[in-house]
Amino acid sequence: MRQDRCLGSDLSPYRTFTRAEWAALRADTPLTLRPDELVALQSMNDPISLDEVVEIYLPLSRLLALYVAATQGLFRATERFLGSEGGKVPYIIAVAGSVAVGKSTASRVLTTLLSRWSNTPKVQLVTTDGFLLPNAKLAAEGLMERKGFPESYDAASILRFLSRIKAGEKNVEAPVYSHLLYDVMQDEKILVDRPDILIIEGLNVLQPPPPGCSTPFVSDYFDFSIYLDAEQSTLSDWYVSRFMKLRETAFRDPRSYFKKYADLSDQEARETALEIWTRINLRNLQENILPTRERASLILTKDSRHRISDVALRRL
Repeated sequence: MRQDRCLGSDLSPYRTFTRAEWAALRADTPLTLRPDELVALQSMNDPISLDEVVEIYLPLSRLLALYVAATQGLFRATERFLGSEGGKVPYIIAVAGSVAVGKSTASRVLTTLLSRWSNTPKVQLVTTDGFLLPNAKLAAEGLMERKGFPESYDAASILRFLSRIKAGEKNVEAPVYSHLLYDVMQDEKILVDRPDILIIEGLNVLQPPPPGCSTPFVSDYFDFSIYLDAEQSTLSDWYVSRFMKLRETAFRDPRSYFKKYADLSDQEARETALEIWTRINLRNLQENILPTRERASLILTKDSRHRISDVALRRL
């Protein structure tokens, strides 16, 4: 195993593994995911193979199962000490990274694998998209072009949600977002009922608190965090490719917020996608998302074929 490659410094807080080195850490972890299940977990334009699951996600699920078991044991010991046994606090895992990097697929695969470990039978997934401010409010505040940037979220609602989760409350509501309508669904909610693990997926979940801020921040509630990384030019290609596929599918739905793009020519669609990527998503990546990468517990680096080539694990 080679170490200290992640940040190019002997002082790196990470231990970095090649794909083969990481795959060897699977040990005897069984593959509990069928090919048809994997197909259902994939997002558009984010191919993932069973080899990827075996070599990357099974070792990761093994590591997380060990971390969760240790945390559960510590929690039970603390409860006994305090004389308040009977509570349950979810282990919270954050998944961060750019638009188009594959956060949704990774989160769903992890959710499925972790739910099949004996000590974590109940795993739930929530995306921070639901905590975006409604379009009407974004428009009123001139933030539609900043959608996905930190200021476009209802930060107070996210903090209240995470605080209630970590307090062990039952049936905590989380808002739902529609990518078809490009807006929060006011009448739909997800109930999070004291799972063993809660996975939080979002662009900016690893943001640090502002300088001088002494109040809790979103990342304070995470027990483990994962950052999915790729070259910016690769992310641009993936975003444009996904846009082109959506133009032939979801954009053609009369309800779609993006239906205006459905009838663009190939050249117009590519130019539009690249312009949106550069004006909004690349800027958000460079200003807000990428600077949080080294705050993650684990960094998964993808190559241009969507394969994870390197794994960097933060030292304890």
